[in-house]
Amino acid sequence: MRSDARHARGTYLRRVTVIATESLSKRFPRVTALDRLSVDVGPGVTGLVGANGAGKSTLIKILLGLSPATEGRAEVLGLDVATKGAAIRERVGYMPEHDCLPPDVSATEFVVHMARMSGLPPTAARERTADTLRHVGLYEERYRPIGGYSTGMKQRVKLAQALVHDPQLVFLDEPTNGLDPVGRDEMLGLIRRIHTDFGISVLVTSHLLGELERTCDHVVVVDGGKLLRSSSTTDFTQTTTTLAIEVTDTDEHPDGTRAVREALHARGVSVEDGSGLPGAGHVLLLTAQGEETYDLVRDVIADLGLGLVRMEQRRHHISEVFTSSDEREQRKEAVGHGG
Repeated sequence: MRSDARHARGTYLRRVTVIATESLSKRFPRVTALDRLSVDVGPGVTGLVGANGAGKSTLIKILLGLSPATEGRAEVLGLDVATKGAAIRERVGYMPEHDCLPPDVSATEFVVHMARMSGLPPTAARERTADTLRHVGLYEERYRPIGGYSTGMKQRVKLAQALVHDPQLVFLDEPTNGLDPVGRDEMLGLIRRIHTDFGISVLVTSHLLGELERTCDHVVVVDGGKLLRSSSTTDFTQTTTTLAIEVTDTDEHPDGTRAVREALHARGVSVEDGSGLPGAGHVLLLTAQGEETYDLVRDVIADLGLGLVRMEQRRHHISEVFTSSDEREQRKEAVGHGG
């Protein structure tokens, strides 16, 4: 993967839509996997979020031209998935969620084979395989049989075969599955570098929403085959007017959180317990109304002789999209029962 060529490609891709769907539906006899899904995805690293059964895997199969849509249309890199599936697969890499690796061959043999399947001539396939295995951190282990690899190493082999033919776009289906925290961080770093170093756009699925907040430029949220929201990660995680406070306990105040809550209530400040919210520990939440709110909180904590662990404005989290969706459904059901 040559960085200069990738930079030129990345400059071009910023002006185009990488994936586009319009009223895309996929129905099976007993379930609707996708329901009139319309979404545009630009270049960069895009997260596809949804619970099991949300339609993520079905969407990827349609985008690869491997499964026909029931209705609607979709394009990948400007190519119609209904008629240009083979051309799309030449330009797109795919890392499946489940293991599909032959245990008795080496990483080099397997990735060379996949490169040849993608149309690369023998010499180019071997050269690209060496470069790609070096990029994913398997160069020193490239001649070992895959059956002796750890889960993390197998995930890297799957990533390498998705990249070896120098694609413009890769689909990564749950790439951190089965990895420990260190392995997840390393994989997320590789995913970011796929785009930043080589200009390859990425569509990555994950059920770990914190991973997507850290890794993606854009997030698409689907639920029950329908689009809940599609926007930049910064829009999802923008700051709120809510101030989060966490304090220490002391001998005089063994429950420092309760002491602060009562003191603020006595001064007319409404305070909520934020322990159940995403990204919150045992904290108090209140609405910030300018610098005077910060001054008041500091004064209260100082008067109580407590230590301040943190005081910061909360950010929204992607998981709140699902919470608000559930609340809307509950309100609809309540209205329906009431009528």
